[in-house]
Amino acid sequence: MKSLRVSDVKQDYHAEDYDVIVVGAGHAGCEAALAAARMGNKTLLMTINLDMVAFMPCNPSIGGPAKGIVVREVDALGGEMGRNIDKTYVQMRMLNTGKGPAVQALRAQADKHAYHAEMKHTIEKEPNLTLRQGIVDDLIVEDGECKGVITNTGAEYSAKAVVIAAGTAARGKIIIGELMYASGPNNSQPAEKLTANLEKLGFDLERFKTGTPPRVDGTTIDYSKTEEQPGDEKPNHFSYETPDSEYIDVKNQLSCWLTYTNEKTHDIIRENLERAPMFTGVIEGVGPRYCPSIEDKIVRFADKSRHQLFLEPEGRKTEEWYVQGLSTSMPEEVQQDIVHSIAGLENAQMMRPGYAIEYDVVAPYQLKPTLETKVLKNLYTAGQTNGTSGYEEAAGQGIVAGINAGRRALGLGPFVLKRNEAYIGVMIDDLVTKGTKEPYRLLTSRAEYRLLLRNDNADLRLTEKGHEIGLISDDRYASFLAKKKAVDEELDRLNHIRIKPSDAINQFVQEHGDKPLQDGVIAAVFLRRPYVDYETLMNFVEGPDEPLNRRVIEQIEIRTKYAGYIAKAEANVARMKRMEEKKIPDRIDYSVIDGIATEARQKLAKIQPATLAQASRISGVNPADIAILSVYIQQGKIAKVDAQGA
Repeated sequence: MKSLRVSDVKQDYHAEDYDVIVVGAGHAGCEAALAAARMGNKTLLMTINLDMVAFMPCNPSIGGPAKGIVVREVDALGGEMGRNIDKTYVQMRMLNTGKGPAVQALRAQADKHAYHAEMKHTIEKEPNLTLRQGIVDDLIVEDGECKGVITNTGAEYSAKAVVIAAGTAARGKIIIGELMYASGPNNSQPAEKLTANLEKLGFDLERFKTGTPPRVDGTTIDYSKTEEQPGDEKPNHFSYETPDSEYIDVKNQLSCWLTYTNEKTHDIIRENLERAPMFTGVIEGVGPRYCPSIEDKIVRFADKSRHQLFLEPEGRKTEEWYVQGLSTSMPEEVQQDIVHSIAGLENAQMMRPGYAIEYDVVAPYQLKPTLETKVLKNLYTAGQTNGTSGYEEAAGQGIVAGINAGRRALGLGPFVLKRNEAYIGVMIDDLVTKGTKEPYRLLTSRAEYRLLLRNDNADLRLTEKGHEIGLISDDRYASFLAKKKAVDEELDRLNHIRIKPSDAINQFVQEHGDKPLQDGVIAAVFLRRPYVDYETLMNFVEGPDEPLNRRVIEQIEIRTKYAGYIAKAEANVARMKRMEEKKIPDRIDYSVIDGIATEARQKLAKIQPATLAQASRISGVNPADIAILSVYIQQGKIAKVDAQGA
């Protein structure tokens, strides 16, 4: 008797109708689905495995340089990542405290299992949101518009907008030495057909690679040979809604531990490079330059005698520890030798080997700043599907894609964050304007206005937008307005108070190597001195009628001490705003514009920038090309090409 394949007997059927469907429940998909649902849309969140919702297949942490600021931006817009990590962290640290406020960022070590469970439960409780297990194989497309999705069981779900956040499951392939097999992250089931069908629909796909290190049994680590890295004593949170009273005392936090590779480690790796998939041609995908595997580090930085490794707990109810910095795809037995060569890990038991994973990426130049695709209307993509790395980058894209999909379903206009408004805006603009040839990671150096995009002021930048969208409650918005008013009033007060010379003030300034005051000085000007903080200032002037909380004081100090730099940055924003306002018509035919360089012409035609400012940021487009394009538009010499022929 002839056996039948599933595809021989599967019958498509109409399942349900939704306003928004989100494919994939990683960090991008969770934010997208929650945003769309909280805006009032009937939303479906489809995931391959319910046990992988908001899972952390890589390091169990949230935040860090630039990334931590993104989490606060997501929170200020009304997203969930900040609230979720505040409920489930095991350690919290503010990084770069010895540097200026532009590069300070919060980082939390997560209880990965609690983080997943808490996010899953949040989604399950959301009134307009349905969470369902299933594999999406294809899209329903009519007249160039995405109308829904089709699962591997034949279920057809219709929608007004669809968000794809498939992550590393998209035709995922795990590689450990000579071993290769189809898989999503952490040995989950891969999505084999969805991106293949996107390719058939005309999308340009790329192949990227990322990886993880081995996990070891914490009971077999010799911590006496490592350096303790404790959390902070001072309360900190990612969400502006989390009160200081909920901060876990540092003695109840879990420490991380620092150790290093050594020459023995490096010798083991060098002796086995012929078995390393990174160098044998087995791995075809492009890996992250800013987070290389350990074998890549040893080859690229051959002069270094050691590399930092952080031993990170994966949770309170597990003995699995993550060896941060030891990402590898070497054969399993070689990984064991590498682990045992490291101080503190000589007798460590490896619980899971490290691996590399290859997956499909939608080339991001095919996206609009809303994260809607240019190929299909009503289809949005977010997260690693767009070529980024990191949970935080995914969440930032997820909330923007979810907001825009939700607004499309409601018949509302687009929502776009500018580069001067958020790191999320920087990231999306980089992706859609410049594309990426490797997994994209946010860095503070990518933001030209980073002094404006600080960890401390994400609420002041974005809460009003979140409230307008409908994701910030009236109560939270009222609290935000009260904080903003307190900051503004105190800054105004300090600019109208004069400190007069006295024995006490002159003794103080002389103790800090300054000249005594001869005349009175404005209190705000006095606060700009590097050795003066707000608390010290209050010793010499009358305080406000009501005591201020530390977050208000933080804003007063930063905005006073960095006033000149902030003013310069704001002036640069104003200049760029004029270019942002100069729109470029849709589908303009660049081939008929005389004088534009060939490379610029090709790049402009490929990316189709929306404004002159965006065009100016495209690699290969120089100021002369922008000047010609500007004149061409002003003179109204507009020629368009058919979208299908472009």
